[in-house]
Amino acid sequence: MEKKIQPEWDLIVIGGGPAGLSAAQYGSRANLRTLVIEELAPGGAMLLINDIENYPGFPETINGYDFSMLMRKQAEQFGAAIKTASATAIKKAQNVFTVETSDESFSSWTVVLSTGAKHKHLGIPGEEEFSGHGVSYCATCDGPFFKNKKILVVGGGDAACDEATYLANLSDKITLIHRRNRFRAQKSLADRVLRNPNIEVRFNHIGERIMGDDKVRRVKLRQIDDNKAYEEDFDAVFIFVGSIPQTLLVPNLEKDEAGYIVTNQNMETAEPGLYTVGDVRSTPFRQVVVACGEGAISAHMAAAHIDAIKGESYDGASWT
Repeated sequence: MEKKIQPEWDLIVIGGGPAGLSAAQYGSRANLRTLVIEELAPGGAMLLINDIENYPGFPETINGYDFSMLMRKQAEQFGAAIKTASATAIKKAQNVFTVETSDESFSSWTVVLSTGAKHKHLGIPGEEEFSGHGVSYCATCDGPFFKNKKILVVGGGDAACDEATYLANLSDKITLIHRRNRFRAQKSLADRVLRNPNIEVRFNHIGERIMGDDKVRRVKLRQIDDNKAYEEDFDAVFIFVGSIPQTLLVPNLEKDEAGYIVTNQNMETAEPGLYTVGDVRSTPFRQVVVACGEGAISAHMAAAHIDAIKGESYDGASWT
């Protein structure tokens, strides 16, 4: 008879963004042995948000880093452990998952995948060459280096509008270009940009080349309407044109046309015991509050899955 595997953890959360930290909090609060594996620092993309102004219960804005630290503290107070490592593979045998990392392997009854998404690049000449030398994908990280400088922002979504607004506090020479004739960002964010006297908006524009010497000096732009190309001096280029979901750990799971993982409303994937939450999941609305809700649901369902494996299923519902 094959010996049953007894995992060391009940729940492993891969990725420590808001969705992952919420899953860790709810998992550990439900008395699940919970481990978070995060390759950088808990908080994920939330660390790059200058001011969170629309999270329920916070009428005053809170810095993304401070909010992340509060979430981490709360998860750890309930008993979650956090490990800094890069997850390299997920395997499963006898209802038990093994998560391999750059350091060691861990076993668990359930796994919550919260690996998020990484910034897309424009793919134009000069972008890679000047990355870190005037080309950036994080305004809060690099914006202070360009106080009172002339800055180009590329993009038309929530991130582009939010980051342009942040940069407008550092310089009154912000130019925001977007390839379409209107923003795709939330109306409140878009209106804030359009009203900001420090931001010049140019619709129907694309960037074609970034030029300079030891740093960014000039950008070649094209006005799509009349196909007119021209060059203009800039000291920095901040790029926010979407994200690529990080799904390398689960190549066989169902994805939508944009590459995001498909789940049901319970965050369940086609693999029992494996849940997906946050920016790596296919969803119509990506916000911190949504990610936190998804994390809570995944932990609740993970606990139910473990009970089913152990023959301890309970049909009641919890509202707290």
